[in-house]
Amino acid sequence: MKTFLAVLAAIAPLLFPAAARAHFQMLIPSADVVGTEDARTIRLDLLFTHPMEQQMMDMARPVGFGVCIRGGKPVGLLPALEKQSIDGKTAWQAPYVLKRPGDHVFFVEPAPYWEPAEGKFIIHYTKVVVNAFGNEEGWDHEVGLKTEIVPLARPYGLWAGNVFRGVVKLDGHPVPFAELEVEYYNEPGRPPVKAPTDAHITQVIKADANGTFAYAMPKAGWWGFAALNDADYTIKGEDGEDHGVELGAVIWVRTYEMK
Repeated sequence: MKTFLAVLAAIAPLLFPAAARAHFQMLIPSADVVGTEDARTIRLDLLFTHPMEQQMMDMARPVGFGVCIRGGKPVGLLPALEKQSIDGKTAWQAPYVLKRPGDHVFFVEPAPYWEPAEGKFIIHYTKVVVNAFGNEEGWDHEVGLKTEIVPLARPYGLWAGNVFRGVVKLDGHPVPFAELEVEYYNEPGRPPVKAPTDAHITQVIKADANGTFAYAMPKAGWWGFAALNDADYTIKGEDGEDHGVELGAVIWVRTYEMK
């Protein structure tokens, strides 16, 4: 009997696979609002992970990384990236000195990530907005990424419980009824949030006919929104076969507890 149970335990993951976890490209600044009295150097952390479960994946060097200031043209920041190791997995980090007032839209285009469990490549075009020195211009700027979320609510200065709204775009056009995954980041060093069921780990919402979505964030911290669409092209894998590509438009916003 013990032998049978041991064998069953060994093959259980194959017989009853765990629910698929949501992948999130992360682009997290050390501060989302920087005042005139604050330090002007911020740190940007680039991770590829399951944010609520804190499960890291290796992240190759990004294809693109930059910033748009107050709605201006993109400025490349790739040379600033520094390789990091977190839980034995590759991640990236970059310092940035804020020199001008206004909203800074940071963005990253990661290298394609092969996910064998899904049999496809994953590319998540990711943004985050940092406000500098009180000038609130540029937070709704479209970077011009292959796919992106354009915020309809200012993506900083948010309280827990606020509703965040945005439009999902692909090739510059709204995506009707786009599906989005929403997940809370269990930051290391903070009391973790424990999900009562697997369904609570990743929230799932849909945009309306105009590609517009809304979600109320119940807790203080970082929240990721990922709108997923299939690309109209394939990528050849190491097996020589052509595989589909999941394109993600991701944006991160931070909420604060009202005391």
